[in-house]
Amino acid sequence: MKLTHKLLPLVAALAAANAHATDGYFAHGYGVKSQGMGGVGIALPQDAIAAAANPAGLGLVGNRVDFGVTWFRPQREAEIVGGNTFGADGKYDANDTENFIIPEFGYNRQINPDVTLGVSVYGNGGMNTDFKKAIPIFGSTPPRMDLAQLFIAPTATWKINQSNIVGVAVNLAYQRFEIKGLQNFTVVNHAQFGTPSQSPNHVTNKGYDSSYGAGVHIGWIGQINDTVTLGASYQSKTYMSKFDKYKGLFAEEGDFDIPESYGLGIAVKATPKLTIAADVQRIEYSEVDSVGNSLNNLFAGNQLGSNQGPGFAWKDVTAVKVGASYGWNESLTIRAGYNHSTQPIRKSETLFNILAPGVVQDHVTFGATYILPNKSELSFSYMHAFEEKVRGNGSIPTNFGGGEANLKMYEDSLGIAYGWQF
Repeated sequence: MKLTHKLLPLVAALAAANAHATDGYFAHGYGVKSQGMGGVGIALPQDAIAAAANPAGLGLVGNRVDFGVTWFRPQREAEIVGGNTFGADGKYDANDTENFIIPEFGYNRQINPDVTLGVSVYGNGGMNTDFKKAIPIFGSTPPRMDLAQLFIAPTATWKINQSNIVGVAVNLAYQRFEIKGLQNFTVVNHAQFGTPSQSPNHVTNKGYDSSYGAGVHIGWIGQINDTVTLGASYQSKTYMSKFDKYKGLFAEEGDFDIPESYGLGIAVKATPKLTIAADVQRIEYSEVDSVGNSLNNLFAGNQLGSNQGPGFAWKDVTAVKVGASYGWNESLTIRAGYNHSTQPIRKSETLFNILAPGVVQDHVTFGATYILPNKSELSFSYMHAFEEKVRGNGSIPTNFGGGEANLKMYEDSLGIAYGWQF
């Protein structure tokens, strides 16, 4: 059980990253219009939320304001089978809370023919896993975990010439985290955090803690000809302040940065009414120690919370997004798309993702925009992420009684947004 006390606090850290997973724990798309096209947006800005995908996009949307909200419903389940895992065998439903509301806001203004200033506000990612019954290996009450990430991105764009626009955004980020229901596990590395009276006793039920930080996002959009537009985007790691209440949980004494990402996009106006777009995005989860460090670090003598403390060995994710929009008539545009992301969770690491079974990979999307009589817009989107399973393979060490941890998840979301140009 001593090894259990060392390992299981890490489960909380893992859960902080992926229970609302789509492309890893990043959203599949930002802005209701983008969400209806598989999440594309690097080369096809459509509203004032466009800076989330590519800051240069605000240089093409003009003076406008956009408000939106997305209802998000992830369905999560974990299963422990075989072995003698402290009486924990069985299925565990993580959907005691299953409906979430994610807001978005964007404002953009054309300062002169070559310069725009704007701001995009959006949820970058997050999770809430709420189990309906206790998992004996963790504690005596149902586990609950909650992580939210909010980005506020002031953005400026410059038109270099008639064909090229560059943009820069400062990502101002806020995170909030809480975990409950891991009463069995305590922080044991007192030597690092001081005397036992100074170090946290349990890794759970400490209430919410907040984290703040910033990063840079740069982008380019180029009009190659009347038909083809290309785009490129790079978002630096967002360096966050530490979760002090959970310094015995996350590597580097509570550090939980947001990983860097980059991507390329293309948009093709196939006909006057039909536009086809595609993005490829890479998210460097493994470069954040709390996310990417291997469990083997623990067995090499690195305690939870130390600079080389164990993580859950997430792999980097590549997301491929394809979408189409069709102008049905002067008032109605319809959209559809597909999004596929690689699997970040290794089969050997499913134990640590029991509390966050975010394994979805394939998404289909639909959307539409209707132009109202006053020239404002009402947009809708729907996304379904197909059920995905990851079956453990060597996932529960013999110290825990052996057996395997299996994960399963699917998602649905429905978005609505109102925007107008001025």
